[in-house]
Formats: sequence, C-alpha cells, structure tokens
Amino acid sequence: MPVCVQKVAEFFLQTAAEELTVCTEYQSCIRVTMSKYTVQVSTGDVLYAGTSNRIYIKLIGAICNSGPHQLQTVTGFWAGSEQTFTVECKENIGQLLLVELEAKSPFFLPIIDDEWFCSKITVTTPEGACILFPCHRWMSCEKKLILRDSVAMLKTKDTAPELVAHRQENLKRRRQDFNWRIHAQGLPHAVHAQSPYELPPEVRFSFTKDTEFKFTSAGAFMKLKLQCPSYDTWSSFEDLSGMVSDKTKTFEYVEKNWKTDEFFGYQFLNGLNPMIIKRCSKLPEKFPVTNEMVKSFLPDTSTLESEMKKGNIFLCDYERLRDLEGNEINKKKQYLAAPLCLLFSTQGKLMPIAIQLNQQPGPGNPIFLPSDSETDWLLAKIFVRNAEFCEHELNFHLLRTHLMGEVFTVATMRNFPSCHPLFKLLIPHTRYNLQINIMARSLLISVDGVFPQFSSTGHGSMMTFLKIAASSLTYSSFCIPDDIKERGLETIPNYYYRDDGLKLWNIILKFVSGFVSHYYSDQDVKEDKELQAWLTEIKENGQLEHSQAGFPKHFCTVKELAKFVTMVIFTVSAQHAAVNSGQFDLGGWMPNFPSSLRCPPPCQKGETTSQSVLETLPDVSTTFNAMAAVYLLSQEGSDWYPLGHYPEVSFSEEVPLKLISQFKNDLQDLEKKIDSRYEKLDLPYPYLNPRNVDNSVAI
Repeated sequence: MPVCVQKVAEFFLQTAAEELTVCTEYQSCIRVTMSKYTVQVSTGDVLYAGTSNRIYIKLIGAICNSGPHQLQTVTGFWAGSEQTFTVECKENIGQLLLVELEAKSPFFLPIIDDEWFCSKITVTTPEGACILFPCHRWMSCEKKLILRDSVAMLKTKDTAPELVAHRQENLKRRRQDFNWRIHAQGLPHAVHAQSPYELPPEVRFSFTKDTEFKFTSAGAFMKLKLQCPSYDTWSSFEDLSGMVSDKTKTFEYVEKNWKTDEFFGYQFLNGLNPMIIKRCSKLPEKFPVTNEMVKSFLPDTSTLESEMKKGNIFLCDYERLRDLEGNEINKKKQYLAAPLCLLFSTQGKLMPIAIQLNQQPGPGNPIFLPSDSETDWLLAKIFVRNAEFCEHELNFHLLRTHLMGEVFTVATMRNFPSCHPLFKLLIPHTRYNLQINIMARSLLISVDGVFPQFSSTGHGSMMTFLKIAASSLTYSSFCIPDDIKERGLETIPNYYYRDDGLKLWNIILKFVSGFVSHYYSDQDVKEDKELQAWLTEIKENGQLEHSQAGFPKHFCTVKELAKFVTMVIFTVSAQHAAVNSGQFDLGGWMPNFPSSLRCPPPCQKGETTSQSVLETLPDVSTTFNAMAAVYLLSQEGSDWYPLGHYPEVSFSEEVPLKLISQFKNDLQDLEKKIDSRYEKLDLPYPYLNPRNVDNSVAI
C-alpha cells in the first residue's frame, strides 16, 4: 500500500476511534444522568395506617432534585405493607440528602383525606448504597414531609447547607407544633392540647389508645362484676370478696394476708410505693415513741436506741398530708390522716411497731401499738394504707412519672431535631405519654374525674398536695442509686425494688454511656446548644429550678449527660412500671388500699369494733369505682413495647445497633435471674422484670 494511502487510512481510523470514544462517553454520561433509584416504602402496621391517597416522592440531592414522582400502586398502601418502586432521575442529583413525601386525595374521592402512617423509606442508589429514611408518623393530604437519613448528627457536625436548613426548619416547626401550657400553678407544665387528636402527627402513634382507654374503663365494671353500686356500708369482708371473680394469684395473696403485720411491712419495700420508707437514726420530736412502748417487740436484751444505731429502725412519714381537708363523697364527709409509722427490721422481715395518726403529738393523738386490741391496731394500719393511696397515686405515680415524663417528652420534641442522636435515643420512651396524660387530666384528675370523686382528697386537697409534692422534687430522688443511699436502705434485706431497680439502672447506664460517648466528647457536650436548651426547658417547665432540687445547671461532661439521660429513661420505664403495674394485684383488694375513709382517725384507744372498721372503709359505690380505676391503670396496652425493644427503626450505624443488641442481651440476662428468684418466693416481685417494663408511660 502506498505510504500516502496508508496515512489517509490511519487518519480515518484514528478519527473513527475518537468519535467512538466520544460516543461511548456520551452514552455513559446518559446512563449516569438517567439514574435509577429503587425506593421501598414501608407502611406502619397500626390501626388505619394504610391509605388510598396518591403518594408522591421527590429525591433531593446535593446538586439538584428528581422532581415529584407518583408512587403508582393499584392496591394503595395497606397497613404493614412494603412496596418497591423505581424513580428515574433525568440528571445526576449528586449525593442523596433528603426525601420529600407529599400526599394528595385520590381522584375518585377528591374531598377525602385518608391519612397515612409511613414507617420508613429505604432508597437504593445507582451505586448500590442503601439509605434508610425513618418516618414513623402520620401524613395528611396537601402536606409535604421531608425526611432525613438515619445517620445521627450533632449540630456542630452538620455541614451540607441543605441539611443545616432542614435541621433549622425541623426545629422551627416543632416549636410551633409543641407548646407548653400551665395546667396549675406550681405543677409541671403540660403540652398545649385538650384532646389526643389535637396532638401533632409525630406523636399520634395510633388511633387505638383513646378508644382502648375508654373501652377498658367501661369494661372494668363488667370484667369485675361491679354491678348495682350502692352507698351502703359493706356488711362483711366476705361480701366484698365475692364481688371479684377474676382474681390474680397476688390479689388472692393480698386478700388472705392484708391484716398481718408482716405483709403490712413488706409493702413498704415491695408494694406499690417503695419510695417513702427511710432509715431512722433519731426519732422526730413529733413522734414520741418510748423504749417502754416498744420493748416487747424488740429482742429481749435490746432497746429502741440500740436498734436505731444498728440501722434496724425505719420510719414512714406522711407529713405532706398534714392539714388537708377531706372530701365529700355521696354527701358524706371523708377523712384524711397524716400518720407516722415506725418499723423494725428483724430476721428478714419488716414489722410495724408504732403508729401515730397525726403529726401533732398529744392526748387526742395516741400512739397505736401491736399490743393494742386487734381492731384498734387494724384501723390504725388502715389509715396508714389510705395515706399510702394518696402518696402513691398522686406523688410517686402521677407527679413523678406521668407529669415529669410529659415534661421530658415536650422538651425533647421542642429542642432536638429528628437527626439528633438523643432524639433518636429518647423517642421510643415518649410513646403515648402525651395521649395518656391528656386523657388522665380529663377522665381521672379533673374536677369531676374518678379520683376527685372517689378519693379522700377531693379535687381541692389533691391540687394542694400535688403542689407540696412538686416543691420537694430533687434530682437525687429520681436517680435510684442516690435515692437508696439517701434513704439509708442499702442493706435492708428482701428489698426487691432496690435489687432489681439498681440492676436495671446499671444496665440502662451502660447502654446510654456507650451511646453518648460514641457521639460526644466533653467539648461536644459543652458546645451542643440544642442539648443545653433541652435541659433548660426541663428545669423551667418541670418547676425544678429551686436551689434544693439539685438538677444540673448545664451539662459539661459526657458522664453528667449519661447519668441524666439514664434518669429520664429509668423514670418513664422502670420507675413507672414499679408504681403502676401492680395496682390491681396489690390495690384491688380495697381494705389494703382504701381510696377514702368515712370516719375520723380515732382519738383514743379501746373504742374501735369490727363494725366501726367496716363503717370507716369506703362504701360500696366508692369501692366499685376505685377498684375499676386501679384495674384500668394496670392493664397492658395492645401495642406496648418492653424495655429494649425498638420496632421503629431509627438507626442504621454499626455502633448504636451493636449497643442496642448488647442492651437487649443484658436485659435478657436480668430476666433469667429474676425468674430464678420467683421459685423461692411465696409472693413474687415481677414488676421490674424487663419483660414487664414498658418503654414509656403508656397507661
């Protein structure tokens, strides 16, 4: 071939190769810009979660967005479903940052808004990366919902402008949606909503809770065969026993043993209120018990003073009930006592040795002893049990778990965006707290609610008592290791609330410490303005700013933060379980937990009879209503989650997932230990077994 022809041929071949390269690069470019994303849409499995609305999705990247794409489905999005779609982008959107959802009414029903509960969106990118976008909330028509991926991020670590803007908008909307209101001066503030249906979509987990609560309340009368209530006095304890057919084993044990001193003392450690008893090293002047009075209840060679030095004497003081006016029920005056009860720990038992029914000592306020007549001593113990009802229901149950749990919840919603690690950690522990508190304020503690109508405090004294109790809240009393130490109960035997509670606290603290230290250094803690604002709102709206409260002024270290977050989780899970779950077991037998008393405390000994005991206890109608209330409050919800179970996935990172897995394992180990103890006890203490502890205040 001539050289000139060869060069021409080489020229054309080179040109063709270059054109082919350009064409290939162009086609490759087209393949990149026509990117396909696989989108999996998960609908929650709660009641009415599905929807027939038209759902649109937009993928928002660092460069641009995909534009809205309708998720075409013939069947709609039904509860519990997972459906997969393909979204094609005409150009490269860059790193996927956000997902926008929009719902529109179906064409055939343009005026209908069929709300949808979206659980999560999972997007697989063209490069094969699988990105989780948690949702877990209701979505209405004509509303846009923008989701961020599951990676938790502190504000100081957020750099992408789109993510910073989303974070700011998320918090702005939350502060508009969640507002505080003053329910009563001196009490923790409440969420600004009068009905569960007024709550923002983020915390309306299910439509079932309101219906379930009301149904259970009405059904309690049928379940317990509480029929034909009257204002009559009970004719005998046998008549009272016949009113309940479906008794638990613990209920039967209480009915059989409620009169005994041993069970009376046991309940201060492992009953509904294991929080009021304290070691007594010196008798208060207002309770002038002498050695002569109690020496027959102590070892032969011992004295009251020596037993106090040994740490064997304990005191329960109901001073907060002092001077409160009794209620009027069914046109009859009711009475309150503010007793003091002295107990002696001996041979693994806690035995009452003296009871004074009012705070001011004197001739008309005798000190009752186990050696008094059987009826005198029994009635004195009944007045203590009524004081227990007031302290337990109003202070240790309502105030310290429900109302403080609401403060934690609202502060969390207002101060942490959804991407904040502490929001992701705490959101499972807020479930239903706001709903149940709104219903409680309406049905249980309102002026015409169950407790003001059928308890000895009534509404006026109830509010007075709550304000007194709120003024005495301290940080240490919410932290079980500190609380046990302050009350001097480190070594008293057979204190299962302490034993199980401390183990649970340590398991939670281990989990939280690992979690917090993964996201924070001490410097990060100091610089996290969202975190510091959360603490400030808790203190301001929890009425916790008085100097004696001892709550942190601000967080400075990871260790301080871990303890505080542990306190929050323990309070709304374990502590609530301890004071709530056994209400029907231990309080359903009315004489052991009377909501009200119809006669004043006896002013002298020797006048009480078996008939006067029955006349002092609540009438038949009050008994029915109080029993129905404690039955209702003991019922487990249909969609409750035990501690450590997180069905609503918020994390995808390796470290938090490993921590959650270890947390579950530690809780299961504790379950086995508590189960093995059951076999050795006549009366088990199951309330802090992790399988019986709800994640949140949900009833």
